[in-house]
Amino acid sequence: MSTETDCDIPVMLLAAGRGERMRPLTDSTPKPLLAVRGKPLLQWRMEALLRGGFHHAVVNTAWLGEQIEAHFGPAFAAPALAAAPLQLAYSREGQDFGRALETAGGICRALPLLGEAFWVMAGDVFAPDLAFSLQDVQRFLDSGHLAHLWLVPNPVHNPGGDFGLDAQTGLALNTPRGSATPRYTFSTIGLYRRALFLPPWCDVPPGNAQGSSLALAPLLRAAMDRQRVSAQLYTGAWTDVGTPERLALLNADRPA
Repeated sequence: MSTETDCDIPVMLLAAGRGERMRPLTDSTPKPLLAVRGKPLLQWRMEALLRGGFHHAVVNTAWLGEQIEAHFGPAFAAPALAAAPLQLAYSREGQDFGRALETAGGICRALPLLGEAFWVMAGDVFAPDLAFSLQDVQRFLDSGHLAHLWLVPNPVHNPGGDFGLDAQTGLALNTPRGSATPRYTFSTIGLYRRALFLPPWCDVPPGNAQGSSLALAPLLRAAMDRQRVSAQLYTGAWTDVGTPERLALLNADRPA
């Protein structure tokens, strides 16, 4: 059994993407710094993490990453939410390799900065009511699973979903498209064990010194096939802020 201190695990905030569909807004501003209801998108995640009791994050950057680092610096403080700030480290994929390394490639690059278990979440997803808790981490650590994912009902831009969910066992399912089993959309929010990014699941060495690009979904699907991934369905407000239209709807205080 882990202690509550053990549950204050690191967080990886994904902020390296180019945001092509958000152009021209992202031509001069990285997507995680675009404002939603008066705050940069990435700040919403940081505040939620502090409320949950988490104090260490790694931010991966590429496109206009220097702006993200200049904006937040080495720590994000919100005294009204937590006495201690969120300490920030940066994995500078753009500076080191001239490009983003995709999700799993970026995680492998940052792995030396992360622990045996850690959160990963996109910095451009808006989910203002989703809470992160030490209890969630405790359950994950006790489970022995390699990952635990938050799934959401399918938005209009992803009607086919990504993964299935066994409501009885809580296991995430590698459900094929066209199956009678419902599929849900991966929210980008999840808990992971370091082991998922090591052999036999992943062949990219920790630190990813060669800058290999690697997608996350194939690793998750392989682990799902071995019943090593759990999930839960979140039905609160959630938006993948992927287009200027979705951003405008959020800022008009309407569902995107």
